Amino acid sequence: MSEQVVAKGSFQVKRAAVPVIFEASSLGRHSLDKVFNGDLEAASLGEMLSAGGSVPGSAGYVAMERVTGTLHGRAGAFVLQHSATMDRGTPTLTITVVPDTGTDALTGLSGSMRIIVDKGQHAYEFEYTLKS
Repeated sequence: MSEQVVAKGSFQVKRAAVPVIFEASSLGRHSLDKVFNGDLEAASLGEMLSAGGSVPGSAGYVAMERVTGTLHGRAGAFVLQHSATMDRGTPTLTITVVPDTGTDALTGLSGSMRIIVDKGQHAYEFEYTLKS
């Protein structure tokens, strides 16, 4: 398979604060624990680093998470890389598969994920390809 495919579904996330290794009032660190449902039936664990700006609504975060489960019935694991910025309330978020992290039936996976938050519920759209 090498055509673009879209996976959709929902997810739940648990986020917990983790102490930072150095003192800086605007920096934060969190563990991530997610469960995905839908076309991606999986669980993930990850870590997020964040920083808040001096103006309300300005912040940023980076995160890495390892996802393990099935994607359209194909079992394996892969890593997602997040990069997000909030510029005075205007968000920008990029989530991509780290190259060559796909395992087993997900070897050769590449793509990007979009997160949709509506009324406190989280959903995803994951556009991907699998190189055969």
